[in-house]
Amino acid sequence: MIPALECSYHGVKKGENAQNPCDIFSCVQGGVVRGDTIQKKLSLVFTGGDYADGGNHIQNVLKNHGIKASFFFTGDFYRNPEFRSIIENLKQDGHYLSAHSDKHLLYCDWTIRDSLLVTKNKFIMDLKANYMEMERFGIQEKDARFFLPPYEWYNDSISAWTKEAGIQLINFTQGTRSNADYTTPDMPSYRTSEEIYKSIVNFEETSDNGLNGFILLIHIGTAPERTDKFYNRLDELILLLKNKGYEFERVDELLATKK
Repeated sequence: MIPALECSYHGVKKGENAQNPCDIFSCVQGGVVRGDTIQKKLSLVFTGGDYADGGNHIQNVLKNHGIKASFFFTGDFYRNPEFRSIIENLKQDGHYLSAHSDKHLLYCDWTIRDSLLVTKNKFIMDLKANYMEMERFGIQEKDARFFLPPYEWYNDSISAWTKEAGIQLINFTQGTRSNADYTTPDMPSYRTSEEIYKSIVNFEETSDNGLNGFILLIHIGTAPERTDKFYNRLDELILLLKNKGYEFERVDELLATKK
């Protein structure tokens, strides 16, 4: 599992020449952060660690709209018995499930990004533990080659280590406040669901390429202190974007390097 120094991307079989995703898509510090900006397609991406209160609601909304999304969970999330049925149902519905680190480690300093807080060995062991938990649900590494880092924070060393392990690091597309849906009222960075929703709509309307190729990140659950849950606006958001002509794809489809 996670073979060293072997790099394989979704859509490219072992032994074929794999294109570097960063030669095709937008990258930051070696991580893919946006797909094709020409086509009106985007991916809904959900991360989870400690909470899953929006799991059933999100699943139902996606099913009603016939949309396949992508879910990145920590090892702790996968091993939590309370979340087992959510994971199994998402897998059964055909969504993309992959890794978000085992213990939700902070890889590098918030202000000095080049300053690593983990060793390569610790990083690899944590990532392997995450994939081991995924295997219990029948999620094979070969089908989960995209990895979304904890805290959505990393540097080029983390990207390089991930690539050496045969995995491609990705991150959300910046420009909206969607990833602030975890914030609670006591935080200076707190954003209401209305603020988050308006930020997405405003970016779509004012950006030259709209949300084309976007990796739009939302959390599958948040702390109970946040009663204003953004996932409750998901149906409204999907309807709006569908009416604007957007198509929704899993990240492995959005970021496929060979079609």
